[in-house]
Amino acid sequence: MVMTSTADPELTGDHPDRPTFDRGARSGDVPDALRADVRLLGELLGRVLTEAGGAELLQDVEKLRALTIGAYERDGAASIEDAEALVAGFTLERAEQVARAFTCYFHLVNLAEERHRVRVLLARDRHASTNTGGDPRDAAESFASAMAALVDELGADEANERLRRLEFHPVLTAHPTEARRRAVASAIRRISELVAAHDDPRLGGIARAENERMLLAEIDTLWRTAPLRSTRPSPLDEVRTAMNIFDQTLFQAVPQVYRLIDDSLAGTDAGARPPASGAFVRFGSWIGADRDGNPFVTAKITRGAAAIASEHVLIGLERAAARVGRTLTLDADDTTPSVELIALWQRQRNLSEELTAEIATRSPNEPHRRVLSMIAERIAATRRRDADLGYASATELLGELRVIQESLAAAGDARNAYGEVQHLIWQVETFGFHLAELEVRQHSKVHRDALADIDAHGANSDQLSEQTVEVLDVFRTISFLQERYGVDAARRYIISFTQSTEDIANVHRLAEHALGAANVPVLDVVPLFETFADLRASTDILDMMVALPQVRDRLDATGRRLEVMLGYSDSSKDVGPVSATLALYDAQARIAQWAERNDIVLTLFHGRGGALGRGGGPANEAVLAQPPGSVDGRFKLTEQGEVIFAQYGDPVIALRHLEQVAASTLLASAPSIGERNAQAARDFADLAERMDARSRERFFELVHADGFAPWFAQVTPQEEIGLLALGSRPARRGLSVESLEDLRAIPWVFAWTQARINLTGWFGLGSALAAVGDAETLRDAYKRWPLFTTMIDNVEMSLAKTDERVARRFLALGGRDDLAALVLDEMELTRHWALVASGSDELLARRPVLRRAVRLRSPYVDALSLLQLRALRALRSGAPEVEQDGLRRLLLLAVNGVAAGLQNTG
Repeated sequence: MVMTSTADPELTGDHPDRPTFDRGARSGDVPDALRADVRLLGELLGRVLTEAGGAELLQDVEKLRALTIGAYERDGAASIEDAEALVAGFTLERAEQVARAFTCYFHLVNLAEERHRVRVLLARDRHASTNTGGDPRDAAESFASAMAALVDELGADEANERLRRLEFHPVLTAHPTEARRRAVASAIRRISELVAAHDDPRLGGIARAENERMLLAEIDTLWRTAPLRSTRPSPLDEVRTAMNIFDQTLFQAVPQVYRLIDDSLAGTDAGARPPASGAFVRFGSWIGADRDGNPFVTAKITRGAAAIASEHVLIGLERAAARVGRTLTLDADDTTPSVELIALWQRQRNLSEELTAEIATRSPNEPHRRVLSMIAERIAATRRRDADLGYASATELLGELRVIQESLAAAGDARNAYGEVQHLIWQVETFGFHLAELEVRQHSKVHRDALADIDAHGANSDQLSEQTVEVLDVFRTISFLQERYGVDAARRYIISFTQSTEDIANVHRLAEHALGAANVPVLDVVPLFETFADLRASTDILDMMVALPQVRDRLDATGRRLEVMLGYSDSSKDVGPVSATLALYDAQARIAQWAERNDIVLTLFHGRGGALGRGGGPANEAVLAQPPGSVDGRFKLTEQGEVIFAQYGDPVIALRHLEQVAASTLLASAPSIGERNAQAARDFADLAERMDARSRERFFELVHADGFAPWFAQVTPQEEIGLLALGSRPARRGLSVESLEDLRAIPWVFAWTQARINLTGWFGLGSALAAVGDAETLRDAYKRWPLFTTMIDNVEMSLAKTDERVARRFLALGGRDDLAALVLDEMELTRHWALVASGSDELLARRPVLRRAVRLRSPYVDALSLLQLRALRALRSGAPEVEQDGLRRLLLLAVNGVAAGLQNTG
């Protein structure tokens, strides 16, 4: 942490008196530009700390930093006990200040690394690599490479057909894993913009000095901004936060992805002919619509969420149409309008003589500009709810844009037809008038309870419970949203904990109770299979589901399209990460085969989280490891919390992420990929069976031990995490910590991460691999079985973020040496066998950039963990009541900082 004017030894390796990161952070391992950014930001933070808290604050921060670095290196310069003693000597006020200082540093390092990633991406020639051999993951690094590989295997015609069928459907969720306040995120974004400007070599001396003055002021603001929310955000606050991502990046980044693909396929003809790629991205959102366990998401909230999203997208479309319209200064004598365009202008004149007369005056003899300018006015009228002038639907708008495009192309102006006009068409196709489809989700038990209430009292009775009335209002809201914004604005209804076909039929029954059988909205009911047992029963349930008359009718209407969702979080909490991974693969394989037998066009919806215990890890690698037929050019997943900002917060990174996932989704449809995965699954079936049985046995040995749930609550800050105002949804479905049944998967993962144990990402794998016991077999599996490769790589990532020394201290809080030993023994066993399987000498040996990031951060995370431990110990040992509020605040500040340091925490 550079907080003085001296260059940081962790980044330069040139300080004679301080230890360096011998295992990854020496000068040669950190790019010069990144090192310079971190040094600059650290120096400025040091100045801010000195100005705000005096030289003594900076000295205390530096002392703790030096001790945790020495302890991390284990070179005798310092021990973790020394660091612990220093932390114990801080006053509560000083401990808070130090925690905030380390947290600020993590925010600054994170943005520096993001900036460096952008720098690397901008410097990379995306069109240079057409690698089609070796590891398929190499081909999936760019869309051009993936398409070239597909053409080689299938021929150009079939490859182009699969491109036309490509679908990527990310769904933004409000799961509470983003620990930063919006005010903090905004300050970070402003600092990031200044760092980008500082990187400009054209910046002169005076301008550079002014840039650094502004950086200092913004870092000062970051330091002085309270890091913890005082109140929980409402669901509509969460909606507005997501809108920032849309406004800042997605609206522009998505058409750029389509353009990138067209450029890579069309070469010099790009932009002068109809694009090869359609608009294959569709966004969904659970924010303001996911009511499973969240009493604050009501029918009224869902209406409000839809209105906010529509407002944003219509403003975006209006501005884009006006901007493109201003560029179409094409004289009619040179670019003759088509008969259809002239007729469209006449229809527009009939809508408003006054507006069209004004536009005509501004656009003399420029018919294409006139029409598009009027389109911008009609989009504005749609936003104002002016029914006389506004559009009835996005389809109507698309029709008019295509008239302009076809007129330009017929007049010989293909460049304008397939340039910015095409961008606008892509935006309308992708976002419509609703921006992202609101997907309603509710627990199956809530439906059963509502129907029991209706059966007892009648659908229109004033004796119905408040919950039942709310359930019925949701269907009325879906109907309203479809009428106002179009069917695609809200048609998916997801059933949490689907355990029988009756759970699916119940949704249709409730819709009929709410609106009458003749007036139900269009519903695509999506079963969500979450537990181990439900995953096993999935195809039996689906067999009966497609026999339901409402489902049959919907299949007929959609070309036999069906969506099935798989839950990663609860299955992992149910049977452990290894068995859950294997069960999910097996379920996908069986559901894909079932879909083929039943002539179903299947989309599997992956309920992944950011953390490895919730299905996290690189999405593009996960796509390529799926069973044959389970992707088939269609990939849908949840994007949540800190992952949304990491993947979509910067336009360049968003473009890269979308390209990589699209490339992997396209490549996964290659027969060779499916056959490779299927063959590996057959070859290693026995190994999988042994791993499944032993890992589950080991996991149950822990979680089914007497007193495990209260012990878990003692050795992690699980209870206190509920005090963090992370999101609108409660942390658990019930109030008891005597059982894990009601504890949500997110705090389950988050708590283990905070204790630096990361148990949910690896526990049971060591025992599973040891049960196999054959290094040669394991290395063969790592080489040839993509699912196994991904599992081992992700476990290495999870283990790299654990710290046994810190973990021991958290585990000691529970007074159960037996359970602590079980966890630590499994940690060591997993570390050993994961390295045996990958054939590596150290964790993350194949991922040097990630290894560097983890090693740079770990000593600083240790500092925050020790501050958290100090508070947790005092609270667990019954600190005086007068101190408890301060201790809880320190604990939560440290939790916030650890989340910033580890990043994928939930």
